[in-house]
Amino acid sequence: MANYALRVPESLFAYARQVAEEEHVSMNQFFVTAIAEKVSALKTEAYFRERQARSDLSAFDDWLAASPEAAPMEGDELP
Repeated sequence: MANYALRVPESLFAYARQVAEEEHVSMNQFFVTAIAEKVSALKTEAYFRERQARSDLSAFDDWLAASPEAAPMEGDELP
């Protein structure tokens, strides 16, 4: 495991401490979880950008055209 000295503005640190206390977790766990959430969000964004880059809208249109003309299933109706 690595160590990293982190400089945090007092106001942000105080709020983080308050949230960590409310969540009954240590400050270390709070910061590690926050970093993990941000990394996950960035990786998810990159994944969808890559998926979008290899998409084929004409193939999607073909797929939609091949879908049967059927009424929505119960519970799937538009309001």
